[in-house]
Amino acid sequence: MFDKSRIKEHAEVIGADGAKVGTVDRVEGDRIKLTRNDSGEGHHKGHHHFVPLSLVADMEGGKVRLSANADVAVSFEEEKSGKSAA
Repeated sequence: MFDKSRIKEHAEVIGADGAKVGTVDRVEGDRIKLTRNDSGEGHHKGHHHFVPLSLVADMEGGKVRLSANADVAVSFEEEKSGKSAA
């Protein structure tokens, strides 16, 4: 598993395709908590979302690079309640 201590607050999270997924609020357990500003639209807007650390491939230029493309990574996001956002 990726060394989560390397992930810093306010780091940009990008998919393997280079597209932005969100911005790190903080790491909680085995998940990256994204800022509310990156929470999407509709009923998801204003809620924190999470991305599993298992999707982190590396840190590159101060950005968290995921092993999945952004559109796929978003389908793995979880809301604080633990329900899938997809």
